Amino acid sequence: MRPPQTLNELRRMSARVGSNILLVQGAGGNSSVKDGDVLWVKASGTWLADAEEKDIFVPVALSAARTALTQGDERVPLAPNAGTTLRASIETSLHALMPHRIVLHVHSVNTIAWAVRTDARTEFARRMDGLAWRYLTYHHPGLPLARAVSAAIAEDAVDVLILGNHGLVVGAYTCDAAEALVAEIEQRLALEPRHAPAADHGALRKICAGTNYRLPLDPRAHDTATDRYSRAIATSGSLYPDHVVFLGPGLPVLEHREKLSTMIAQSTASGLPPPVALLVPDIGSLIREDASDGAEAMLSCLALVASRLPLTARVNFLTAENEHALLNWDAERYRQQLTADR
Repeated sequence: MRPPQTLNELRRMSARVGSNILLVQGAGGNSSVKDGDVLWVKASGTWLADAEEKDIFVPVALSAARTALTQGDERVPLAPNAGTTLRASIETSLHALMPHRIVLHVHSVNTIAWAVRTDARTEFARRMDGLAWRYLTYHHPGLPLARAVSAAIAEDAVDVLILGNHGLVVGAYTCDAAEALVAEIEQRLALEPRHAPAADHGALRKICAGTNYRLPLDPRAHDTATDRYSRAIATSGSLYPDHVVFLGPGLPVLEHREKLSTMIAQSTASGLPPPVALLVPDIGSLIREDASDGAEAMLSCLALVASRLPLTARVNFLTAENEHALLNWDAERYRQQLTADR
């Protein structure tokens, strides 16, 4: 199938947005363009940052996708002669339902830092004044979220969707307009991060010596461990879906006098894999040597989000049922595998 010229514009915009960790982390986020009855949307498990270097977009039969959603089927049919083995994004329903030619979904750090708060609706009402927007409480990605989006856009003409504990969706006629709208929302929602104490790299290396753990690649990933308030947030529960998918629920803590080898042995004895990442209070963070790039990105994202939550904020965490649904979803297992293969 021959891609439309607009797809080149989408590739350039997607690569720019995907390279900004404040907007997109790892395989998170997605974008699309409608060309007649074909929806070109990012493939599941691919990275927006790779948009100009790899074929990350797949053609979806738009009318068929919308019909399937109305019938309660979240499986998205590819267009005839799609010529790909990739699956469409697990959030293709957002793109199919939004009437705009261009749809951009990002996991904006600033948006998430507001959208996990119990006072989110009130704060958004003040900061988003003048835009055509709606706020949706958390819904499981896929069909549950699609139903909520369908109900929202049936009531009003909406250009902006803020998804509780999840992220931001914008629709526009051009790529430039979509990117500009995200930039405006970023300005409206900008939060100043707290400055975290420095990590003790030497102590971390001693702690993980002889184990299959290492220091994360991004120095910012340590901030969750060295900042007391960020650490309290991270160990109290999960804030958004991709954290659960790539790091597991919450984050475990290794107390100063506890040996890492002991924690690993206890995990093995209980039949569970050792945690993907863990926090050493006041010292820094550690991540498993076999952790994917996606896990690395999510450890950084957690630090960026938690540092933007004020000390007085009350937080809505995902429930155990939310976490279970994400961890046992075939679509997410597929996305994890593609990220690991990247």
